[in-house]
Amino acid sequence: MKFSIERNALLKAVGQAQSVVERRNTIPILANVLIEAEGDQVSFRATDLDIEVVDEAPAKVERSGATTVSAVMLHEIVRKLPDGALVTLTDDGASGRLTVEAGRSNFSLATLPREDFPVMASSEYEANFVCPAPVLRRLFDKSKFAISTEETRYYLNGVYMHVADAAGGQVLRCVATDGHRLARIDASLPAGAEALPGVIVPRKTVGEMRKLLDDDDAEIAVSVSETKVRFAAPGITLTSKVIDGTFPDYTRVIPGGNTRRLEVDAAEFAKAVDRVATVSSERSRAVKLSLDEDRLVLSVNAPDSGAAEEELAVAYGDEALEIGFNAKYLLEIASQVDRENAVFLFNSSGDPTLMREGNDETAVYVVMPMRVYSCI
Repeated sequence: MKFSIERNALLKAVGQAQSVVERRNTIPILANVLIEAEGDQVSFRATDLDIEVVDEAPAKVERSGATTVSAVMLHEIVRKLPDGALVTLTDDGASGRLTVEAGRSNFSLATLPREDFPVMASSEYEANFVCPAPVLRRLFDKSKFAISTEETRYYLNGVYMHVADAAGGQVLRCVATDGHRLARIDASLPAGAEALPGVIVPRKTVGEMRKLLDDDDAEIAVSVSETKVRFAAPGITLTSKVIDGTFPDYTRVIPGGNTRRLEVDAAEFAKAVDRVATVSSERSRAVKLSLDEDRLVLSVNAPDSGAAEEELAVAYGDEALEIGFNAKYLLEIASQVDRENAVFLFNSSGDPTLMREGNDETAVYVVMPMRVYSCI
């Protein structure tokens, strides 16, 4: 195998592939990237047995072939090469070495046979549809903060993507929750997605797939079966197993009868929460919201470290309310708001609170309150 490729194209392809590779591996071949050169294309394939990424790049192929080499090492070498360099990769198949040449730099890297490299079995997909990158980006970016990190509740360790019924008809919906907060994001249902089985896309897959979605003009081909999900953008395909479990009935925890309405400037609210939370104890990070006629007072009382208070002008016309939240949860939810105003809907100090962006019903967040003890 021998081919020449421009350094930036190689860096992008190897970079996207190597990020899937686990740094600690008991199986040596999983630390490698499979390089396959044929025609005028070179593909770079990496896997951790749950996710597989295949990245294609144009190259001048002199001799077709395939080999595997350390993904992290190849990425580091290419990253340190000068911008615009032409890189030549050669593998004679007999020495067990891959030669990387660029200008006066020459590297010889150990390889493993391509036959040992595990390739993810192909799957019959029940739903195939195309979705614009900005739509997928919004669905996953706005929901991923609520993914649980608790391994015992493994079925919450991802984003639940499914078809749901909304007021205007069927929608493509992404939901994530960790039991303390919940995000529910809707988008118009793309043609062909009607047969989509509900799947839980793992946290790592969500992070890797996000790298496919930076180009606003890209159209992403999405394929879903009950065991796998595949996202394909021009030049790169990501295939992943989905979490084998049942996502809980989240509709039960989204309150429908919250009538106390608070409207507040989302950016101002987030900054104020961040400021007063500075003195809260790391363990609880509790912030108290005291609501009265068009007035919100954010306060923290931490007996061991101090107290803080800040007042905000808001739109609120219901009876007075005091409710406490984890500051981190409030900040994460407030940071999802794209428009100026955030709308909070309360019931009582012990019930879940609903938040949305203005009057937009397509992005709904729920956060559980926490008890705030006064130091007095």
